This record gives sequence, structure tokens and C-alpha cells, in this order.
Amino acid sequence: MPTVPRLVAWLGAALGAAWASPVTLAGLLAGLAGMPFGARVRWSDAALVFHRYPWGPGGALTLGNVILHTGISLDEPAVTYACRARGGRDQQVRLGDHERAHVLQYLALGPLFLPLYFACGGISHRNRFEQAADRYALTGRGWWPWPRPPAG
Repeated sequence: MPTVPRLVAWLGAALGAAWASPVTLAGLLAGLAGMPFGARVRWSDAALVFHRYPWGPGGALTLGNVILHTGISLDEPAVTYACRARGGRDQQVRLGDHERAHVLQYLALGPLFLPLYFACGGISHRNRFEQAADRYALTGRGWWPWPRPPAG
């Protein structure tokens, strides 16, 4: 018999998945479209992951509970946005941990994620969603983008 906290977590995840389902459906359709061109699907990092996704500049894109990934494994290292912005390559995280933070953000924000993400600057080291995803990948905590933690 599951414990109450485990049951609450499962229920929250189920409700979040339902809330994010319109975006997840778009990700699923995009992933399925990539399968005839070599994309392979598996479950990882709280999402359905399409590895070897044939389109895009490289890396990964999360859409709800779907991750479109151009590589072969989410275990590959990725340079954090802040490190990349200052021209470095020394601060790396596991790509799957970064993308899992975006999955959690989608579970909380559902279809509001994309407009809020782009309102916060899109794909940029200044975007609080990317800062939170990097923080989560580095520490295992802090995937929620508000409030921004103090600099330091």
C-alpha cells in the first residue's frame, strides 16, 4: 500500500501531466514524425524521450512530458547557460537533469509554460527558466523559476 506522501506525489504528477497534455501531444506528434528518420523512443527523466531526433540545432527540447533530443543519451554533459554566456566550458551538467527540470516546470505551469518562457527571454542565460533548470541540474533542487535566488 503506498504511503500518503507517495500517493499525493503520484496524484500531483498525474494532474500535472493532464494539465501539460496539450503541449505533450504536440511533442509526441513531433517525436513520432521523427521516427521514420531515425528517432528512437524510450522513457527517461520523467518524460518520453525521442533520441536521435533528426531536426534542430542539437541538444534537447522539452515539450510537456516529451523530450526531443538530437543525441543518443541524456547522460551526455551540457555546459550551463551562464557558463556558455561568459565563454566558458567548465561548468557542465547532465543534460537529462536539466531537461527534467523543464518537465517539472511544465507539470506545474501546463500550457502557460511556453508563453511565460518566451516572456522571460526565450533561449538565453538570462531566462529564469533556464537558470532554474541549470540550478536543478547542478544541485537537484530549485527547478521552480520564481523567485529568482539572490546572486552570490
